[in-house]
Amino acid sequence: MMKLINKLIDMVSGSVPEAIILLFTRVALAGIFWRSARTKVEDGTWLQMSDTTVFLFKEEYGMPFPEITGLLATYAEHFLPILVVLGLFTRVGAAGLLVMTLVIQFFVYPDAWWQTHIVWVALAGILVVRGGGMFSVDRLIGHKFG
Repeated sequence: MMKLINKLIDMVSGSVPEAIILLFTRVALAGIFWRSARTKVEDGTWLQMSDTTVFLFKEEYGMPFPEITGLLATYAEHFLPILVVLGLFTRVGAAGLLVMTLVIQFFVYPDAWWQTHIVWVALAGILVVRGGGMFSVDRLIGHKFG
């Protein structure tokens, strides 16, 4: 029985299963931020920030300089998920999303830790620690950052 258990553990502990899980982790984390990014822009545009975004950053989130912080968040939520999904500079992209999560947690929605943000931190943390894995552009081009 122990031989069978050890064999199963060896099978799921290999580099291919890890690469598949890291790919799913990249897509899951990027999807969260990409969907948020798309709510911040005018319909039919790529990066034209909506008036609603400025209003939310000013009134609901209480962010200083809402035109600037809104724009930075909009650009980051578009650019960083692309890096993460591609697995290009995966650790850098995931670290950026981790920082964004912590800003959201501490300054915007401090009551959302157990419902939402702990999962985002876990996903980003895995990618910062492990990189993009075998199925990433980082691996393809031999980057040490991925």
